[in-house]
Amino acid sequence: MMLDRRRMAVLAVAVGVLAASLGAGPALSRPLSDKKPHKGVAAAHKMPVQGIDVSYYQGDIDWRKVRDAGIHFAYIKATEGGDRVDEKFLDNWRAAKKAGVARGAYHFMYWCRPASEQAAWYKSHVPEDDDALPPVLDVEWTTHSKTCARRIPRAAAIAKIKVMLKALEAHSGKRPVIYTDPKFHREVLEGEFTDYHFWLRSVAAKPEEIYSARNWAFWQFTTTGRVSGVAGPVDRNSFNGTRADWKRVLKERCLCGTATSTSLNE
Repeated sequence: MMLDRRRMAVLAVAVGVLAASLGAGPALSRPLSDKKPHKGVAAAHKMPVQGIDVSYYQGDIDWRKVRDAGIHFAYIKATEGGDRVDEKFLDNWRAAKKAGVARGAYHFMYWCRPASEQAAWYKSHVPEDDDALPPVLDVEWTTHSKTCARRIPRAAAIAKIKVMLKALEAHSGKRPVIYTDPKFHREVLEGEFTDYHFWLRSVAAKPEEIYSARNWAFWQFTTTGRVSGVAGPVDRNSFNGTRADWKRVLKERCLCGTATSTSLNE
């Protein structure tokens, strides 16, 4: 039997109120979405293994909801420079593991501090955990920073990166991953560190369209993601491989045999 428009409108309001009362948020909301989707990264949404990266900025996270939304992994900010620890790091580190979300830690590199000091700082705040994903070294120019707005020569930057990578591997027992953005890659990293896996930022195109001859393991494809369990925007990422590849990563706790730029099109 068909309902008239007035009765249909009343019913729709009632459904919305019921959903809100049950804590479901906006009616019919999707567990994984993007507030400002870009057509250039549509392929990332379809990749089988999805992840996020988080810091204190995301506030309190319900990691069980994150897991149930379809998130397979999370990279959690741990340290920055040689004197900053993310205030939510340990909470997120423990809660993500408890919820069954594979997680790894990342360090944000500063160019005004000796790499040895930053390595020691990371080691003193990130637990040694055999279950963790390989650590990540986040390298970008920090010209926006209030305390370390500095650029250094390319050779000096590469030297610092080498020190940090060696220290992260010694601490974790796993070969680190390098995160970067297009500008820093173009000015410093292009042609370097070919024996490392990369996590690339590309929010308007596939990574191979932005990064010259660079294989990659992770793709950060939006900063305006929406994921159940996280109150506001969150960076979303995809793993460059199949579900079988990901199972192997979890079993071996390394990215052995992954990060091929062709898997995106398979």
